[in-house]
Amino acid sequence: MGCPHGEVRIGGGIFNLIFRNRASRSCLGAASLLIALCGFSSPASAAAGPDCSRPYTLALHDHGLLYSAATDTGIDKDFADELIRRSGCKVNVSLMSRARIWQLIESGALDFSLSGISNRDREQFASFAWYFSNKYYLLVRKDSGITRLEDFTRNERFQLGVIRSFRYSDNANKLVDRLSAANRVSLAGGLEPLYEALLLNRIQGMIMEPFDYPAVQEKRIRDVTSIISFNDPSVPHGLIMSKKALPPAEQEKWRALVDAMLADGTVRKIFEKYFNPELAASMVEFQSKP
Repeated sequence: MGCPHGEVRIGGGIFNLIFRNRASRSCLGAASLLIALCGFSSPASAAAGPDCSRPYTLALHDHGLLYSAATDTGIDKDFADELIRRSGCKVNVSLMSRARIWQLIESGALDFSLSGISNRDREQFASFAWYFSNKYYLLVRKDSGITRLEDFTRNERFQLGVIRSFRYSDNANKLVDRLSAANRVSLAGGLEPLYEALLLNRIQGMIMEPFDYPAVQEKRIRDVTSIISFNDPSVPHGLIMSKKALPPAEQEKWRALVDAMLADGTVRKIFEKYFNPELAASMVEFQSKP
């Protein structure tokens, strides 16, 4: 099958039948029975799905293959479209910085965002429905002298660039916190300013994940950088739900929609549009947090 315009493939290719029952006769009794059955099942069906009595809000953030504002495409865009379709609710989608998203989720002014990771602070005001996991890596300039994590103790001039309000895996977070305490972290609103700072040698490293692969493979970046693994387990990412905006029962209904998208292979198909099948499978087949 061909690759639709705007899709990105990394390392490999991109891998409803509607059954219509046609009645041959019309019977008033049968019609009455059908109406009665529909009337009987409707309340149960409505109860199973989210409450659509009000419009919801969902914010995307511009971040590599997760979402590109320039093309209005990405994994989170595809995921949001399908989630909204299945919910049957009106959801207003907007674009925000990650820092702003967390602020509004905490205040209850924003219902949802995507591809979020949890920590102790965030769990006070947000709940999550996991749909993938990934590892984090350190992208460093080759001339920085950093070839392993232990080298940071020997290079006191190394500056790390991170996106404002982002958290990562355990060892990555420890590195960020340690360098922050030493005034050796530069904050940016997104990936592009970090790439530019890295190329200009204003920072010597930044933290990356698989969604950043296309940019990292550009010759201007590839020629001057190398990648170091943090050797941390994959970190679950999920639908972010504001606890102030959504009561626990509604959070569970949205979580059920996400779980169904995982179970029927929809999430995996979305990821296979952007990654090779092996990497896509490794990201969506994960051990969920309890």
